[in-house]
Amino acid sequence: MAPRTTRPVGTPTRGTTNPNRLRRMDRWIAAVHGPALRGFPEPPLAVDLGYGAAPWTAVELLARLRTAEPRTRLYGIEIEPARVEAAKPYEREGLSFLHGGFEVPVPGRVALIRAANVLRQYDEDQVAAVWARLCGRLAPGGLLVEGTCDEIGRRHVWVALDAGGPRTVTFATRLGSLDRPSDLAERLPKALIHRNVPGEPVHAFLRDFDRAWAAAAPYASLGARQRWIRSARDLAADWPLTDGPRRWRQGEVTVRWEALAPRG
Repeated sequence: MAPRTTRPVGTPTRGTTNPNRLRRMDRWIAAVHGPALRGFPEPPLAVDLGYGAAPWTAVELLARLRTAEPRTRLYGIEIEPARVEAAKPYEREGLSFLHGGFEVPVPGRVALIRAANVLRQYDEDQVAAVWARLCGRLAPGGLLVEGTCDEIGRRHVWVALDAGGPRTVTFATRLGSLDRPSDLAERLPKALIHRNVPGEPVHAFLRDFDRAWAAAAPYASLGARQRWIRSARDLAADWPLTDGPRRWRQGEVTVRWEALAPRG
């Protein structure tokens, strides 16, 4: 069972949300984590943590997860009671809304926790403890996805974690909105955003990504997607990317966490 607490753990977010804002993150989760969801013997339980002032992201996440595993159930969790009450009319089979925070007050352990745009207001030195707490609520084979995006979902960066800690970092974008890959720096999650300075791995990664993007300029005549794919191929020579052309075509690049982890 979830740990008992007298009040939710955490502080309210601004609550900003828009329909389809998290579609890139959702689609990545469904594609990459789908096999694990299908492997759960019981219907897998997912959590949309801090869904905001309106329940759109929770409704959409369930729909997208069910394309991968139709048995999936989902709880939207919010620390603001008024937001929970506003979401109640959207409840249906497999979708419920609860008052809570980082304690994740749902029965049993969960297959997926998505925490999007939740930790931006916290200090960097608080992130590890929040990650550990959330990962402690995961079932074996479960996944935590924590990251940030812009207001209309054009640019995302997120970290995927399991019970052992962070595993990968994914950069995702609508390619037509991008001048260069380092434009995504403004959406780095809290664990990395203050580390985008010379001497830190994430800074070197974005620098090399920009160089690969510049070198791939001749592919621009074939479209931004072909230029991105070529850039990713070149980047993979020096950085441990975990994906390939199938995901690159979606405007994504995923790299192992240890390659970008902060120094010191």
